[in-house]
Amino acid sequence: MSNKTWKEIPIGGLIIEPGNSVNYKTGGWRVFKPIHDPTKCTNCLICWIYCPDSSIIVKNGKIEKFDYDHCKGCGICAKECPTKIKAITMVKEE
Repeated sequence: MSNKTWKEIPIGGLIIEPGNSVNYKTGGWRVFKPIHDPTKCTNCLICWIYCPDSSIIVKNGKIEKFDYDHCKGCGICAKECPTKIKAITMVKEE
């Protein structure tokens, strides 16, 4: 292995096209995934506000589903769901 200077090492992790994040599916390393129970949900959308990956899909003011291709399983949505409701639970990814 030859010794390379920092100028000779290829740049990694560089995204040169704007708006292409949908092409990078980042949910594959998730350990836990959120499960939504629509019977308990009041559609307050607090989970949607706090989701750092925009992985909660909302249509007509209601949670429709999770985008598991981009959800990293951080659990923020379940944590922020109002305490008494618990419409989102985290389950081990199988």
